[in-house]
Amino acid sequence: MTPAALAELVRSTAVDVLTARGLDPSVLPAQVTVERPRNPEHGDYATNLVMQIAKKLGVNPRELAVELAAALGGTDAIDSAEVAGPGFVNLRLAADATAGLVRAVLTAGEEYGRGTALTGRRINLEFVSANPTGPIHLGGTRWAAVGDALGRVLSAQGAEVTREYYFNDAGAQIDRFVKSLVAAAKGEPAPEDGYGGEYIGEIASQVVAAEPGALEQPEAERDETFRRVGVNLMFEQIKKSLHEFGTDFDVYFHENSLHQSGAVERAVEKLKAQGSLYEKDGAWWLRSSDYGDDKDRVVIKSDGAPAYIAGDIAYFQDKRARGFDLCIYMLGADHHGYIARLKAAAAAAGDDPSTVEVLIGQLVSLVRDGKPVRMSKRAGTVVTMDDVVDAIGVDATRYAMIRASADSTLDIDLDTWSKRTSDNPVFYVQYAHARLASLGRTAADLGIELGDVADADLSLLTHEREGDLIRTLGEFPRVLASAAELREPHRVARYLEGLAAAYHKFYDSCRILPRGDEEISPVAVPRLHLCAAARQVLANGLALLGVSAPERM
Repeated sequence: MTPAALAELVRSTAVDVLTARGLDPSVLPAQVTVERPRNPEHGDYATNLVMQIAKKLGVNPRELAVELAAALGGTDAIDSAEVAGPGFVNLRLAADATAGLVRAVLTAGEEYGRGTALTGRRINLEFVSANPTGPIHLGGTRWAAVGDALGRVLSAQGAEVTREYYFNDAGAQIDRFVKSLVAAAKGEPAPEDGYGGEYIGEIASQVVAAEPGALEQPEAERDETFRRVGVNLMFEQIKKSLHEFGTDFDVYFHENSLHQSGAVERAVEKLKAQGSLYEKDGAWWLRSSDYGDDKDRVVIKSDGAPAYIAGDIAYFQDKRARGFDLCIYMLGADHHGYIARLKAAAAAAGDDPSTVEVLIGQLVSLVRDGKPVRMSKRAGTVVTMDDVVDAIGVDATRYAMIRASADSTLDIDLDTWSKRTSDNPVFYVQYAHARLASLGRTAADLGIELGDVADADLSLLTHEREGDLIRTLGEFPRVLASAAELREPHRVARYLEGLAAAYHKFYDSCRILPRGDEEISPVAVPRLHLCAAARQVLANGLALLGVSAPERM
């Protein structure tokens, strides 16, 4: 029995109890909470349902809890139900109900854990969106891992997710990039406000190879050539790094297209017509302070040029026009001001601010031999995605970036993440999966046939460690639902580590396969089914993180 099925049993039983006492069952929450108690001696699960509703009904919570416990204890799925404290009900599942969860996992297979909470939602998930002026740095690497995992988690709850990269190919940073390329092509030092690193020289050489006469062109034409070819080369390198990292996008949206198509002008005129802009000192200002921002923002500067927020407004309106009912922006640590700004832009356009969500990711640093790793040989001033992948691999990099809450700073110890020991969290989880795969191969070599799980006597799974492992498997759907609701894919990684720990403890305590000439134990097949279920859930969870589930290590 899954926790969700148990919660429904508790609710339906509570309806019967209340109805029998002439009490109103409409006070019951639509979804009842059942949780694993911290102390296993208190049972498999516990619920505080009675304490939630007793005051509304005007009854003694403990007395009502006693009645609910008695009713639950009379069902086939519950072995025992006991009242604790002022009204908690602790539950122990019957062996058949526990075994049912193993069957549920193996029957659902790759679909186990998925839900429908976001079915019908169309979500635009914008992440990474690094400026096309250099390789992806550590902050972008974190968002590439977390954003991709979040997209997978949201999809697993039924959402239609579009992964989008906002290509910043307009603005002063591109001008500085072009000047840096031209200087490198001429063999001159980078401009004071330009970009350094070996990659600038590499791209400059590629531009000259593609356009041999570029340096002899008039200055404006030359700069346009270096802009057109150089930016495209840089962006292709960015996309290549992302693809090799396991992160691909459905849409690459060009900022410049908003200006060239007139979308920015149309968005500004719409706000003017609605009275959301006002003129002051020759500039046009958004009344963003009316919608929760700390101050009004300039949209059109006094020289007639659009400010950066003008593009943001047009971009949001474009997303909504494409039919997205939720737009999630994943931004860097220095973008806190954008939360109120983007919500204000939505509200000013007559939209619901709740259609905008902004997630802020904190800084990442690398450590090796106890000392910070500060610079990349190729990028010059920053450590890049390719640097960290070269050091510890794609799986370890993704897992390390996802494992901690994105709103906390993160230190990645390259020594730890390159180890093939249990000190390395991703190795610990992957090793559990590989160990389970090896167990399955060994069982097959011994001629042990599992058969259909529906025919297995899973009621034999009564060992304490078996129960711990089964209950941990049962938590996976709840963890996924929570990770999607809170936009926190790190919950999946931490769950997998707990599942790997539960499996290792089970394996150390419960003999599965015979040794030597021993007879095959009657519990061997049920335990192998339990192992198959654990392997399935580990594989499902790792897939959601974009991390491989190796069968051999």
